[in-house]
Amino acid sequence: MTLTEFVDVVIVGARCAGSAAAISFARAGRSVIAIDAAKFPSSTISTHLLWAGGVAEVARLGALERVESLGAPRLPVGFAAIPGAPAIRATYTPIDGIDYGLCVRRYGFDAALVDTARAAGAEVREQTQLLELLVEDGRATGIVVRERGGRVAELRAKLVVGADGRRSAIAKQLGVSEPTLSHHNERCCFYSYFRDLRGEWRNVAAQWRAGRELGTAFPCDGGLVLVLLMPPNERAEAFRRDRETAFARTIDQLPGLSDRLAGCPRAERIIGATNLLSYFRRSSGPGWALVGDAGHFKDPVTAQGIRDALRFGRLLAEQTASVLDDPQQLDHALGNWEAQRDAECLEVYHWSNLMGRADEVGPFDVALYEHFSRPEHAHKLLDVHSRLLRPSEVFPMELVVDVSARPASGDQLAGPITSIGERPELALARYIARSDRRSASSAEHPD
Repeated sequence: MTLTEFVDVVIVGARCAGSAAAISFARAGRSVIAIDAAKFPSSTISTHLLWAGGVAEVARLGALERVESLGAPRLPVGFAAIPGAPAIRATYTPIDGIDYGLCVRRYGFDAALVDTARAAGAEVREQTQLLELLVEDGRATGIVVRERGGRVAELRAKLVVGADGRRSAIAKQLGVSEPTLSHHNERCCFYSYFRDLRGEWRNVAAQWRAGRELGTAFPCDGGLVLVLLMPPNERAEAFRRDRETAFARTIDQLPGLSDRLAGCPRAERIIGATNLLSYFRRSSGPGWALVGDAGHFKDPVTAQGIRDALRFGRLLAEQTASVLDDPQQLDHALGNWEAQRDAECLEVYHWSNLMGRADEVGPFDVALYEHFSRPEHAHKLLDVHSRLLRPSEVFPMELVVDVSARPASGDQLAGPITSIGERPELALARYIARSDRRSASSAEHPD
């Protein structure tokens, strides 16, 4: 016999986006059940850097004390270097008093969010699998799950939230898995952790590029430093054949990163992700919403995913909790929430696609680094990463126009994002997109 339970909100997935939504719905006085197939603490593939804007989102959820207790060092300095140009070294404009980044391994980070959700009054059921999305007369009305121990339960709710990642089962069952806008990323990702014995670098989030290679070093908890390599896609096969050798050779091709890691032994296995696709999916409808990577994913080169998962999980609850009892008002609020996400994220999506190109370091890059190495410009670059400023407010447009003349490589538009208009501040996004279809779509669907 299947047990039926009734709550205000059910959430599929209890990591960043799911926990953020659960925390905020519970604090608004709504009954919430979040399920996850995992048992916490547990890890997931992630590069997990938070700029100051991301740390501020953790604080807004009330989880910062738990997260900082895991021991990751504060990262008040951002550093980037390429051959032939001065290095960029920058600090943050404070956001809610926070002027530092954090890199916290997901093993502890996600568990801290789950603990915060439970403390707020949400119920989080671990090792619970989604079996079916319930839809009646075109409206999502709940889910069927198999809980730890094998019991099958039917969870009925006024709102079903899919926070189940890039391969979202909720998106698939709703028929919205195909993106409305997508971009085939030009780089793949391979990362590992090293024992960090370089105290002088423990407060710096750093990136190096040389030739077509890109690598980063982000100090994190456990006395470790996360080393992320993003080689061009065509080198993925070399990593598949011999990951250890390819990883070491790539570090050697980045002299700055190699020097940074001098005396730092690798401590864990190498983790990889290939064939990455950036996208927007339709993310709201009658009685349902997709948050985090389930609805939108950006090239990881700009490290925006966790921040946006936390922010839009929180905003979903803040904008819909008061209207859950009125289906018509709820659906209207869900549409407005999705429109806000699109408006805030589209330009950053295009900027991330630009930053993730697998081109050789060239004159465009040298000009950008010379520009942002100047003290009056350096902090603005970190403010873009923290989302205080739009890329089009900061990047010198004459350089963007020059580089955007290169043919597009992978932008695919399957349908309009109706909340995006042809406003002047989206000039950067339009230059990067280089798509007549994008301009036409935006003109047909103004704000």
